[in-house]
Amino acid sequence: MASPQTKNEPFISENAPLPKDGFQETDGGRQRFLLELEFIQCLANPTYIHYLAQNRYFDDEAFVGYLKYLQYWHRPEYAKFIVYPHALFFLDLLQNSHFRSAMAHPANKELAHRQQFYFWKHYRNNRLKHILPRPLPQETPARPAQVAQTSAPAVGSIKPDAAVRPATVERRKRKYAN
Repeated sequence: MASPQTKNEPFISENAPLPKDGFQETDGGRQRFLLELEFIQCLANPTYIHYLAQNRYFDDEAFVGYLKYLQYWHRPEYAKFIVYPHALFFLDLLQNSHFRSAMAHPANKELAHRQQFYFWKHYRNNRLKHILPRPLPQETPARPAQVAQTSAPAVGSIKPDAAVRPATVERRKRKYAN
């Protein structure tokens, strides 16, 4: 019969296989995938990139090599899992040493954050302008009466403000508080 285990002795089963290379993935790489996906998503935040630059992560050659390794996320089979596409844009920018050193300055972080905000603000409208087809203008034959009404007035006959404002709008005086 085996002796009872003490607190200082680790429990090792005699039948458990030991890993040959020192590391063995038990979940088929799922944990690694999720950790790398989370890190990639964090790169979409300029404040996080600024944090990495301030703490000199970009001075470590191993970390820069890791950023280079993460380029595989551009492939479609991996990119479909990314929620924030700016992460891939910033990952490309982080391959440049000048960008990595520039992100250490707070003004550059604010500039990147502001530009990202403006992109998001106008993204939908800009995208829809180029995606949605515009209907072709349809020309209708003009009647002689319409031609007479739409002809240009004589110069100086109508004031510019009168053409813009409807005649029914009442003008009200504004009270100014002193």
